[in-house]
Amino acid sequence: MKLHKASLFALYAVLELASDPERQLSATDIADSYGISTHHLAKVLRTLVRSGLVQAVRGAGGGYRFTGVTNRTTLLDVIELFETLDAELDAPSPKGQAGEAVIEELQSIAREIDDLTKAVLDTITLETALSSSRLRTRLAGQA
Repeated sequence: MKLHKASLFALYAVLELASDPERQLSATDIADSYGISTHHLAKVLRTLVRSGLVQAVRGAGGGYRFTGVTNRTTLLDVIELFETLDAELDAPSPKGQAGEAVIEELQSIAREIDDLTKAVLDTITLETALSSSRLRTRLAGQA
């Protein structure tokens, strides 16, 4: 599965902000942490603000703060703000019933993969992702 840049940037931002909901970060702070474009991230953050997951704080010392619920918001919730995760088969027009049957089967398989992917992403909350990330960091520090 390949996510659009906007979805990936949104996950970076939401997870970074959700790791400490009391903290405010600027778009530049987040972009610099992940080596991504501040301009592109700012567009993503506007969508996250409109969704209610993030709050924009204006003025000196302003930035963004997480306002969602980490144990209820899933990775799928964030991704679906930016894309649908529906695979598209670029299949030619078949000639004959055998070709049509094969293409229909492949489309059915693609839909099943999409459904499984969505189901998995819908079970992983931000809290779960953050806990796993913290564990990875601790284990890497012990190595």
